[in-house]
Amino acid sequence: MANSNTVPGAAVAAGGAGAFDRRDSDWYVDKAVQGLVFLCGISAIVFVLGIFIFVFKEGVGFIFHHMNVREFFLTPYWFPSDADDPEYGILALMAGTASVTGLAMLVAVPFSLGAAIYIAEFASGKTRETLKVLVELLAAIPSVVWGFIGLVIMNPLIIKWFDVPVGLCVLNAGIILGLMAAPIMTSIAEDALKAVPDRYREAAEAMGATRWQVTYKVVLPAAKNGLLGGVLLGVGRGFGETMAVLMATGHAVNIPDSVFDSVRALTATIAAELGETVVGGEHYQALFTIGILLFLVTFTVNLTADLIVRGIRKG
Repeated sequence: MANSNTVPGAAVAAGGAGAFDRRDSDWYVDKAVQGLVFLCGISAIVFVLGIFIFVFKEGVGFIFHHMNVREFFLTPYWFPSDADDPEYGILALMAGTASVTGLAMLVAVPFSLGAAIYIAEFASGKTRETLKVLVELLAAIPSVVWGFIGLVIMNPLIIKWFDVPVGLCVLNAGIILGLMAAPIMTSIAEDALKAVPDRYREAAEAMGATRWQVTYKVVLPAAKNGLLGGVLLGVGRGFGETMAVLMATGHAVNIPDSVFDSVRALTATIAAELGETVVGGEHYQALFTIGILLFLVTFTVNLTADLIVRGIRKG
């Protein structure tokens, strides 16, 4: 009897016209599903390439005709609206992005790893399922809602608790961004911990190790590559965030001296200024050049994290 890959129109020895029609229909359905799955598989690659080509096309004019590399990367003066002498220095913008992302990781990493360890190694039954659902719900909160939390709730609290004039600062944005990055880091970390073979745990317990000793001395070292991959994915998530950072940082071009200073991030600069520029102008192209920089950084971070996670899965 012919298999499901039989070409339509092939002779059917037994079964009659009904069997022939059924096989003919199944063959077309099988090929259609294969084509659909293939298109879905390559769509992400096509979209990423398309976005990069568009961003590069819009920013390449500034890179080759207007950009002074030293001024662009090493000066903190961002005054693109000056008609006489516009300045395009992104050092302060990079410092603002790095400070917010760094503080966010200080908030997110302990919180995420602690949650992942408890869910994977200590929680059981309904407790585990409930916590996993809550983590997923936390990831589903839109970034603009996080921005409102930073603007309406965190801002007055920081002013009151720390006696500072403005609560829209690195501390505010770092806390908000840390909470935003925590769910994805928790999910990846939990997967890495669950990927550790049970025989490791059983061998340690057979030697008299406690539950915490098994986790600290056996499971965590075995899952370190996966945990590092989760942290890097969190860094990429924080580095590319826009709306919450725009609303919580104060949006001031400034190299911060403390966590209470207002800053401006690279992503927030693009979001705030792109709608006010002349399409194709120098300022417009400079913003797309920042977009190219962000794309390359986030792509590198996410690719590194993906390679690390793939490596631990193969191991």
